[in-house]
Amino acid sequence: MMKISRPIIVEGKYDRLKILSVAEAKVITTDGFGIFSKAEKAEFLRRLAEQNGVIVITDCDGAGLIIRNHLKNIISSDKIIHIYTPEIKGKEKRKKLPSKAGFLGLEGMSREWLEEALAPFADGAPEKKENALSLTKADFYELGLSGGEASARKRKMLAKELALPSIISANSLLYAVNTLISEEEFYRALEKVAGENL
Repeated sequence: MMKISRPIIVEGKYDRLKILSVAEAKVITTDGFGIFSKAEKAEFLRRLAEQNGVIVITDCDGAGLIIRNHLKNIISSDKIIHIYTPEIKGKEKRKKLPSKAGFLGLEGMSREWLEEALAPFADGAPEKKENALSLTKADFYELGLSGGEASARKRKMLAKELALPSIISANSLLYAVNTLISEEEFYRALEKVAGENL
C-alpha cells in the first residue's frame, strides 16, 4: 500500500474509505456542502495546506466543481494539487439511483484508476510526470483551445479524451494538462479532437 504524506481532501466518508483502501494517508472530508457553513473547518484546511500542500479529489459533477472552487478560495493555488475523476456513466453499488449527472463519483472509481491517479504523489515518487508539459494560456490560444468560436467545444472534447470532467474550466484544464498528462497523451488527444467536425 502506497504512503502519501500530503493530506487528501475529499467530499464524503465513502470517498475517504475508498482512498484508505489503496493508500496510507490523512484523508479529510468536506462533508459535502458542509464546508460552506463550517468556518473552523475551512480555516483548518487552509492551515493544513500551508505546511506541505494538499491533494483535492472531488466528483466530476457540478457539486464537485462547486466544492473544488470553494477550496480554491480558501487555499492558495500553489498549495493545491487537483486530481480529477473521469466521467464514467454508472452508479455506486450502495446507491439505489445514479447521481443527477449520471456519473460515478470518487467512491465508484476502480482501484486501478485510483492507484494510478495517486501514484505520482506517493512518498518517493518523482515530482513531475515524465514528459510533462508546461503549456501557457498563450499556447492554449494558439492551439485553438481558447479565444475562438469553437474553443469551448474543443476544450470539452479534449477533456473527455483525456478522461477529465467536461465541465472543467479553461484554467483548470490547463492546470490538469500540465500536471497530470504527458506530452504524448495530450497531443494524441488533441489530434483526435482536431479530426472531429467542430
